[in-house]
Amino acid sequence: MIAAESARCESLLLATRISVAYRGKPRVLRDIALEIPRGEILGLVGQSGSGKSTLALAILGLLDRKAATVEGCIDFQGRDLLQMRERELRDLRGRSLGLVLQSPLSSLNPALKIGTQLREAWRAHARGTRGECDAAVRASLACVSLPADDEFLRRHPSQLSVGQAQRVLIAMTIIHRPALLIADEATSALDVITQSEILSLFARLNRETGMAILYISHDLPSVADICHRIAILHEGEIVESGPSECIFTTPQHSYTRKLIAALPGRLGANLERASATSSGR
Repeated sequence: MIAAESARCESLLLATRISVAYRGKPRVLRDIALEIPRGEILGLVGQSGSGKSTLALAILGLLDRKAATVEGCIDFQGRDLLQMRERELRDLRGRSLGLVLQSPLSSLNPALKIGTQLREAWRAHARGTRGECDAAVRASLACVSLPADDEFLRRHPSQLSVGQAQRVLIAMTIIHRPALLIADEATSALDVITQSEILSLFARLNRETGMAILYISHDLPSVADICHRIAILHEGEIVESGPSECIFTTPQHSYTRKLIAALPGRLGANLERASATSSGR
C-alpha cells in the first residue's frame, strides 16, 4: 500500500490545492485540488467566469500579487511554486512550463519576424552557437508541421493565417520541450478545421514527447477529443473529475449532467465514443 502510494506520488508532475481571492471580492477559486501525472492530458472544463484562466495564471505565478491572494500549495516537479521567488519562476516559465493562449496574433510581437521571436524564445533558456539555435528553431517548426525555411522565418505575424500563427506560438512554447503545456482556450478562436488540426497536434505532441497538457476549455467536444481525464470547474470549485469516458457516460454532479444534456443527442453519442477512444490512447 505504501509502495503504491509512493509510486503514485513519483508519477505526479503537478498537484495543486489552492484558493484564490481578489482584494475586496469573494474567493474566485476555492480549495482547487488537481493532479496531473507525467504524460497525461487533463481537460479543465467550465463556463466563462468559472475561474479557469485564474487557475492557469496562478500555476504560472502570473497573477498580480498586489491584487490577488493565492493560498495553498502548487507542487510542480517536487517544488512548491508558491514558495519560489519571481526569478526562479521566470527560469521555469518557457523551459519547464509552457503556455498557449487563445489569441496567437495578440501573443506574437507584430514588429518582429517569426525567426527572431523563435530565436529569442530559445536564447531565454539556453546558451549555444547560432547554428545550434537555428537547428532548435527549425526542429520546433517542423514539429508543428510548419515550413522551416528562411522565407517563412522572415515573415511577420501579419503575414500568417490564424492557424499558422497558433502553430508558431506552440512552436515557441515547446522549443525547450516543457514538462507541462498549459493550453488556455487555445482553439476557441479558430475555425472548425484548424481547431481539429491543432487538437491533433496536441495529441501528437503528448504521444511522441510525453509532454503533459492541461487543456482548458469550455468546449466539451474538443475536450473529449484528446483528454485522458476531465475536471469540471463550476463557480470556483472542482465539482467532479475522472476519466473522460466516465464523465460523459456516467456524470455524477448535477452541473456536469446539465453540460452533457445541453449537447445535441448525436453529438453526445459521438462524445462518448471519442472519450472512450481517448482513454485508450
